Amino acid sequence: MSASPVSLENISFYGILDTGYVSRENWLNKCQALIEGGAGIIQLRAKAESHQERKVLLEEILPLFDGINIPLIINDDIELAAAYPQLGLHVGQDDLTPREARERLGPNQIIGLSTHSLLQAQSAICQKDLINYFAVGPIFATGTKPDYTPVGIDLITQVRSLEPPLPFFCIGGINRDRLSLVRDAGARGVVAVSDVLEDTDTCAAVRQYRL
Repeated sequence: MSASPVSLENISFYGILDTGYVSRENWLNKCQALIEGGAGIIQLRAKAESHQERKVLLEEILPLFDGINIPLIINDDIELAAAYPQLGLHVGQDDLTPREARERLGPNQIIGLSTHSLLQAQSAICQKDLINYFAVGPIFATGTKPDYTPVGIDLITQVRSLEPPLPFFCIGGINRDRLSLVRDAGARGVVAVSDVLEDTDTCAAVRQYRL
């Protein structure tokens, strides 16, 4: 696999623009706030929307990424990722496999994978030639994924001890009050969704997560 055009190694904050937390009228402004706050990578997540609705949301924010070195990732929509080569793709354990995604997208687009256990994290590491990063979580209980059992901060330490050859981002119930806990456990990159999106000053909130 070719090296991704953007290095993900030193990204400390991964932003998610989620329709579950962002109203249609605030869509553009919240994305701009994530960018200005310093998110190193941004994912568009629109689970309840149709493919066509996601396309409209995507095209609204695409101009914000012109000329900047921040990857934009689409959550679980291989058709959009294939149609827009500048996008990356994030897949879950129940979505298409990283191999299927890589075969469809080719060598250059960023692919990320969700993991929810040490075994899944080990599997992600074994797929380092197919993916560019993986996520670990949910670390704490979260309304974003209410059906998932929290994995706890010990899993962060266990994954870090594997010395993974690709970046991983910790996600799930992380907020500024818990940030030091996940950092101390070994997290270098973190994802926070509601804590920054529901803040009236999302830009300032994101800055508090950056190393």
